[in-house]
Amino acid sequence: MRSLPELIHYQDCVVSRQQWLMSGGSVAEIRRHLRGDWRTLYPGVYATRPARPSRIGRSIAALLYAGPGAMWSHATAAEQRGLLRPYDGDWIDVLIPGNRRVRRQPGLRLHYSYDAASRRAPGVVPPRVTGAHAVLDLVHQCRTFDSALAVVADSCQNGRVSLDDVLATLRCRQIRWGRELKAATSYLRGSDSLLEVRYVRDVERAHGLPRSTRQRVAGSDVADCSYDDFDVLVELDGRIHLATTRRWRDMRRDNRSTLRGEATLRYGFLDVSEEPCAVTMQVLTVLRARGFTGVVHPCRPGCPVQ
Repeated sequence: MRSLPELIHYQDCVVSRQQWLMSGGSVAEIRRHLRGDWRTLYPGVYATRPARPSRIGRSIAALLYAGPGAMWSHATAAEQRGLLRPYDGDWIDVLIPGNRRVRRQPGLRLHYSYDAASRRAPGVVPPRVTGAHAVLDLVHQCRTFDSALAVVADSCQNGRVSLDDVLATLRCRQIRWGRELKAATSYLRGSDSLLEVRYVRDVERAHGLPRSTRQRVAGSDVADCSYDDFDVLVELDGRIHLATTRRWRDMRRDNRSTLRGEATLRYGFLDVSEEPCAVTMQVLTVLRARGFTGVVHPCRPGCPVQ
């Protein structure tokens, strides 16, 4: 068991009134410290140094304030699990058992669930929900389905949570976009980003193109979509690269593909989102030239793909 100084150090210079008293401290000592360098972060939770606590310190303070059974959730849990980059917002997301109520505080977003205990990641301290539950928390907050797809694709990209875990957890929860996510499983599987999901959905599957291999590895190169039987690659990039080094890296990769006898087509987000039928026509033209004889179909009336 940690001593009080060790506990305060571990909690990034944050301590609760209860922790202080249980370790043998007194109320008079707390009052004396508050007249000195301590300051109140939440009722009954204190920073033991005058400087603003770090984000992890504020996150721990939120848990101490929220009390028994509380755990990080939503964006806070996703950030702490490495599913999201650190963000600039000051808020902290905390999940609390549904049979308790906690008074709201500035910068603290409180969420309640009667099955909160089942969402907790086992053996992890400080307590937080599992990666799959954190992803579904964020999906539920999305205003559009594309945003929900992007959350799942981006979260699964770094390998800290798997699509199978997310889908298995989804069967236990009722959330916004849940039905749509289940229907989009085939698009999500193997996709590395929202742009890849949209390409598979709006270009490949919507028009009956052959199914590509996603994230195919060839030496040091990873192709977004590879039509292996026809030596055709489709590279997708939703970012605008101003860096010369990145443009040269993409060019060298395309050149290596050409030397292997593969044709490379490259598209950005606007190409796929605004003109999926035009993209399909280009991909189909190259596939036909390389031996594809399968049947394709228009995605809607007026679609040029025949």
